[in-house]
Amino acid sequence: QVQLEESGGGLVQPGGSLRLSCSASGHTSTLYGMGWFRQAPGKEREFVAAIRGSSAVTYYADSVKGRFTISRDNAKATVMLEMSSLIPEDTAVYYCATQPNYRVSHKYSRDYDYWGPGTQVTVSS
Repeated sequence: QVQLEESGGGLVQPGGSLRLSCSASGHTSTLYGMGWFRQAPGKEREFVAAIRGSSAVTYYADSVKGRFTISRDNAKATVMLEMSSLIPEDTAVYYCATQPNYRVSHKYSRDYDYWGPGTQVTVSS
């Protein structure tokens, strides 16, 4: 069993930056891949970024590529999402999730086993 908790959300103006963190506890391991998803009101949950457990290879949705950076600190069992050049369309609840590293697919909610409760990010002037 793995418990996840996101932090760092808030209100930011367009063009601003935020740093989200996801802390993991329980049976954590570098063999777990980590992902970030988001869900805006009235929309389906969508993939944002993912990072492999062992290789630290990263993946990004086209909509955030070049603006968001995912990273992990295995010693602290934490994964971060650095968000810059934020736009109103980035407004959503952001969730972190974990998956076994052997699972190749990483873009779908069904690929992940454990989820955090989410943190709200609002981009507005």
